[in-house]
Amino acid sequence: MGESSYDSEVGERRRDAQGTRLLLLKAASDLFAERGYERATVRDIAARAGVNQALLFRYFGSKKALLGEVMARGGQEQLQATSAEKLFEVALRGMLVSGGASTDRSLEVCLRSIGGSDEIAEAFRGLGKEYAEVLATLSQAENGGLRADLALSWLLGIGLMRVVVAKEPLASADPDMVCELVLGVLGSLLEGLPGGQGESSGEGARTGPA
Repeated sequence: MGESSYDSEVGERRRDAQGTRLLLLKAASDLFAERGYERATVRDIAARAGVNQALLFRYFGSKKALLGEVMARGGQEQLQATSAEKLFEVALRGMLVSGGASTDRSLEVCLRSIGGSDEIAEAFRGLGKEYAEVLATLSQAENGGLRADLALSWLLGIGLMRVVVAKEPLASADPDMVCELVLGVLGSLLEGLPGGQGESSGEGARTGPA
């Protein structure tokens, strides 16, 4: 038996709804990253997406909920698609080359909005915890969690100076050069990175079996 006209209409509506949600998520991600959470209005997000702002509230409920989904979606996609060894570099390049079609902008959203609201702090605590947990697996030292937090802090500091402060020469530095310099040093902190110094790096490293 073929699909009824009712079923076809319902399916079409679902596809349209999903498409609208994706448009709103992309528009919100871009505007939050460009202006920060507080300055990106619901009206502007809807306009960027090319839809009525009433649909934003229909699909997400609030601007805060939209922020949460932007952060979770971008961060989770990057965490799931990226190996631990590549996570720092991928996140760093995402901030050095912002606005690319496949770029996760969740960390950039945090940087643009830092100090602006409790919502940003709440959203970033969860995302930052997940990034740090993955980075911690790259160190066998007893203080691996601290090392991961330091690496994440360095990542965000670089992004802050380049994206928000626009401090030269970092602001216009070649992304490949920045990554080469940063990753070359980071291996002494997270020895599991390619080119890292191995288990012997740092006091307090655990001794593995021979």
